[in-house]
Amino acid sequence: MIHELLLALSGYPGTIFTWNKRTGLQVSQDLPFLHPSETSVLNRLCKLGSDYIRFTEFIEQHTGHVHQQEHHSIQTNQAGLNGVYLRAFCTGLDSMLQPYRQALLDLEQERSEQSASWVGTIHGCQILETVYKHSCGGLPPVRMALEKILAVCHGVMYKQLAAWMLHGLLLDQSEEFYVKQGPSAGGAAANQEEDEEDLGIGGLSGKQLKELQDLRLIEEENMLAPSLQQFSLRAEMLPSYVPIRVAEKILFVGESVQMFENHNHSPSRAGSILKHQEDMFATELHRLKQQPLFSLVDFENLIDGIRSTVAEHLWTLMVEESDLLGQLKIIKDFYLLGRGELYQVFIDHAQHMLKTPPTAVTEHDVNVAFQQAAHKVLLDDDNLLPLLHLTIDYQGKESKDATGTREGATPPQESSPREVPPTGWAALGLAYKVQWPLHILFTPAVLEKYNVIFRYLLSVRRVQSELQHCWALQMQRKHLKSNQTDAVKWRLRNHMAFLVDNLQYYLQVDVLESQFSQLLQQINSTRDFESIRLAHDHFLSNLLAQSFILLKPVFHCLNEILELCHNFCSLVSQNVAPLDERGTAQLDILVKGFSRQSFLLFKILSGVRNHQINSDLAQLLLRLDYNKYYTQSGGTLGR
Repeated sequence: MIHELLLALSGYPGTIFTWNKRTGLQVSQDLPFLHPSETSVLNRLCKLGSDYIRFTEFIEQHTGHVHQQEHHSIQTNQAGLNGVYLRAFCTGLDSMLQPYRQALLDLEQERSEQSASWVGTIHGCQILETVYKHSCGGLPPVRMALEKILAVCHGVMYKQLAAWMLHGLLLDQSEEFYVKQGPSAGGAAANQEEDEEDLGIGGLSGKQLKELQDLRLIEEENMLAPSLQQFSLRAEMLPSYVPIRVAEKILFVGESVQMFENHNHSPSRAGSILKHQEDMFATELHRLKQQPLFSLVDFENLIDGIRSTVAEHLWTLMVEESDLLGQLKIIKDFYLLGRGELYQVFIDHAQHMLKTPPTAVTEHDVNVAFQQAAHKVLLDDDNLLPLLHLTIDYQGKESKDATGTREGATPPQESSPREVPPTGWAALGLAYKVQWPLHILFTPAVLEKYNVIFRYLLSVRRVQSELQHCWALQMQRKHLKSNQTDAVKWRLRNHMAFLVDNLQYYLQVDVLESQFSQLLQQINSTRDFESIRLAHDHFLSNLLAQSFILLKPVFHCLNEILELCHNFCSLVSQNVAPLDERGTAQLDILVKGFSRQSFLLFKILSGVRNHQINSDLAQLLLRLDYNKYYTQSGGTLGR
């Protein structure tokens, strides 16, 4: 209709824009596809056309030097008005109308260029979007023509959908489809603004206050390996009339079918992921292809049906045939330290070899110690132990790992220059050889997140064990005469053990056990694989959040406390006899440091106003201050 509007404004009305001598140029009232607001806007433009037509009538009437208009009759100059001045006036008036005529000409040329070039400048499924937008115009003949063109283009899309969703084949040599191989551009690694939280804590200055005012969640990509998806959506190719939720279902179905076709080594056991309904779904896709108009309701209903079939089959395959619950129990026992007796023995066996920076033989030695610890606690599962392997990420290991990476292990993240781990404990990790098809749930990125939690929990368990060893030394010397330094030393140990024991209880009971029970409940209440994956992602995110690994000030403060406890245990273990002057000075530094960090932790736990993390901090504070001793001591322990 833009072409008709430009013609009318140029003085050539028609059936859409009509001319009346009395009312001027107007939009026809017989156009049901126009909204009243559109009619109002067009009539405002028609006023310009009416003035232009009247000007041209006047000029033609007195000079005859303008283009003849077929829509009205030219009246003769009955009054006999003429003369050179009148003709000069008409000539000047005509010259002033030239910019108006040029503007209309420019608009027509611009529209013509766009109409001729839009197909050549777009690509793939973007053509669907452009044809769809142009088919929404008000001219029925144009709309019907473009709808027929769109139906033909949809035929190509349905063929690609059938290949992708029914056979896992991405037939897209020219990169035209809205599913592509490889990760999405700027998806998981997109930077997010970090929100600062005012804790409302007074009396702190310097570095403490700056750290507290910088309370924020650490972006996971700074700590954890990114998840490299094999397939992803190409957002710029997705038509606007196909919602992103539908595109994600298409992506999930194709990925699942593709994974199943490529890795199914036992077809007789697993069967078809589509339950042998490929022909039925292919018929339904062909039926949609034959429809003259695209129906989102019919389209989404079919996609939902295919997705439900795939998701239910994956649930059966993973939960019933691959024993997902048993695999989660293994993850809990080994990555989340559910087998506490195993790691207690392992800590005793590996303490001497991991307290120094790692070497090329450290990984072999710790795995021997791990196997010995497993046998000592009667963990002799010949099928399980070969799937577990402790890793040591030490300097110089890149050349060794360049030839290949152990299946199930996360490749070391590149850093330049690479830092040497201060101890073997800092470089320790756990690799688990995930069996098919559980690898689609326990991806390398997921296992790396579990490794972050594993190292943190192991550090807490190791410090707790060291403090218990110090208590044993204290019991051995309780019959000997003690001095003031001994009293300070054992009081500090008692306060350290109090804090670490309650932290350990919070992590194991309030976080791990609680979240794991919720995960099992959610898995048992559904028969949809996507619901399982969502529940597992939620479980892992909650572990990272509620253990404060993602909360920088709390995590840093807890690590400082654990480091102080470790240094204290080293001081006690190396000085069985009463402390000398140097040892007393070191003890005084540890007392002040622990008092400072315990006070900082108390202020953080009791002062946060962020409702999202307040409940987790409040639960930890409840464990530490269950008898109000922490509060009565002013939030300071160790003195």
